[in-house]
Amino acid sequence: MIGAPVLLLTACNDNSANSASGGSGGSGGANGTPASGGTGSSAPKTSAAVITVTPADGAASASFSEPVKVAVANGTLTSVKVTDTAGKELAGQLSADGTGWTSAAAPASGTKYTVAATALDKDKLEADSNAVFTTATPANTFVGYFTPEDGSTVGVGMPVSINFSKPVTDRKAVQQAITVIAEPGVEIVGHWFSSTRLDFRPQEYWAKGTKVTLKLRLKDVEGAKGVYGTQSKDVSFTIGRAQTSVADLAAKKLTVTTDGQVSAVYKISGGSPEHMTWGGKMVISEQYTQTRMNSQTVNLGSEYDIADVPHAQRLSTSGTFIHGNYWSSPSIFGGQNTSHGCIGLRDAQGAQDSGTDGFKFYKSSMVGDVVEVVNSGDKTVAPDNGLNGWNMGWAAWKAGSAV
Repeated sequence: MIGAPVLLLTACNDNSANSASGGSGGSGGANGTPASGGTGSSAPKTSAAVITVTPADGAASASFSEPVKVAVANGTLTSVKVTDTAGKELAGQLSADGTGWTSAAAPASGTKYTVAATALDKDKLEADSNAVFTTATPANTFVGYFTPEDGSTVGVGMPVSINFSKPVTDRKAVQQAITVIAEPGVEIVGHWFSSTRLDFRPQEYWAKGTKVTLKLRLKDVEGAKGVYGTQSKDVSFTIGRAQTSVADLAAKKLTVTTDGQVSAVYKISGGSPEHMTWGGKMVISEQYTQTRMNSQTVNLGSEYDIADVPHAQRLSTSGTFIHGNYWSSPSIFGGQNTSHGCIGLRDAQGAQDSGTDGFKFYKSSMVGDVVEVVNSGDKTVAPDNGLNGWNMGWAAWKAGSAV
């Protein structure tokens, strides 16, 4: 009874020994292949390529004046994609050696971007990088208030005029961000009247039917130190029929020419010898069926205050209008210059009499038409007094361009 357990234990030991001996040969295999989970297994290899994105991942106030850059060490880039939250992609260029990528333009301000980049090392192992950053929003901005309005139809003398909300010191940068094109094509040049005003026009009046497009690409353009534009938009307008008028204040008549033919002749009264009318080419910039005219607004004291001047069309910023007149004797029209500088046509109070000259001329006119005043006895209106750049020669106009 004592010997049996010993034999059994020996038998168990013998079996264990045989299993260990056989396991050693089986686990290595006849060809020496290690078993799964053995000490001979290898970990996946990692790409040696290291990708760096600028601005860095997580940046909350990244620069919008510098391009986005992606670089790789120990490898070459195979793909770079930079998109904003609307899915718009920021284009860029890969370097010749494939180690760098630079966006063609700086990112927009106040915008979140996602960067996805991949690269291969010398062993063709792939590395990838995903980064998200948001650009800063400028504290100081400016806009350009433009005329004419989008979708409008205007006369042949209408320039594109832009008034900026803050003074521009980098005129070249701002002008380069603004394009005016015409169909049919014609040379169009910008002219700076001041740090806040830039006008564009061709050498001669627009041809009737011309389609003009203003392309404003001012967003993030630094107009002055630390002051950035905010606009990126297109504005289009059409030139209507070709109508110009000549107001001869010696003959006291207004001759209207439409599409090359004289369409009307009206008797007028211009500025008196004490208050002569500006001479030169003046563009209609505003139209009012009725408006109030008060002499105090043009520094003439209390000489007049008329609440309902009919059919008034502005010719200069300083207060020159061509308008209807119901309060003066009919004999002055075509006979005497008696106004305070405006040009008057016979009209009726209330602006409803379609038979009057004031009514007829107003109805035939549009913003952008040119009224040229001759024989007024006064000097030529300043080119920046209203939309009146046509009083500047082409060479002088081009000299005022910053590009």
